[in-house]
Amino acid sequence: MRTTATVLGLLTFASLTACAGDAQPGPPDPAGRTFVSTSVEGDPIPGGGPLVLGFTDPGRLSVEAGCNQGSADVDLSGGRVVAGPLAMTLMACPGEAAGADAWVAALLDAQPNWTLGGDTLTLTTPTGSVTLTDEKVVLPDRPVVGTTWTVTALISPDAVTTTEALERTAPQLLIAGDGSASGFTGCNRMTGTADVQRSSISFGPWATTRMACPPDVSEVERAVLAALAGETGYSVHSDSLRLVNSDGIGLTLRAS
Repeated sequence: MRTTATVLGLLTFASLTACAGDAQPGPPDPAGRTFVSTSVEGDPIPGGGPLVLGFTDPGRLSVEAGCNQGSADVDLSGGRVVAGPLAMTLMACPGEAAGADAWVAALLDAQPNWTLGGDTLTLTTPTGSVTLTDEKVVLPDRPVVGTTWTVTALISPDAVTTTEALERTAPQLLIAGDGSASGFTGCNRMTGTADVQRSSISFGPWATTRMACPPDVSEVERAVLAALAGETGYSVHSDSLRLVNSDGIGLTLRAS
């Protein structure tokens, strides 16, 4: 009887091990990653794109194709990209890029099939396909120090906005390795200091030139200087820098 019990025990353990070995992992998940299009089959992106898809927030999709930025709830179960209504910024875009938002909307309306292999995400619809590569492969994170950053949008506690004056004046920020900082407010040149830590930057007082500028440009200057005052948190994703202080005031910038 002891021998039988031992054999049965070994058989039971072997059976459990076999079952555990048969368990298959789920499909790769793009959650927490951002992808940039590298090729498009079918209708091309108006203005050339690229298409940028972000899955960094659980259950949310961010999207941009060369014009406005959008976001929506998303369900990736069943191997399809099923997105809810898109919330988009309302920037007017020049030339062919003005059609990029409609192209994105049509792609998402088609609820494309998706597959992920390594760093490559493929979206397929009945009329074409888009191949995207992980942003960190296509566009590695740029260093905060030593990069010239151009302001692309203003952040307030309620919204992320851009204006014609902001686009026209293109404020810039450069932090040097010795802790000095310089740039352009959109109206005047500025110089100061910046202490860069792992997740925050402490800006010292700015000295600026004193040129008078039109009201809309002066408004841009005030917003830029307010965002670059004191300690502010930051994050870098590829060639984009986001600065936001404790009051919810900040900037989005792109590497020049």
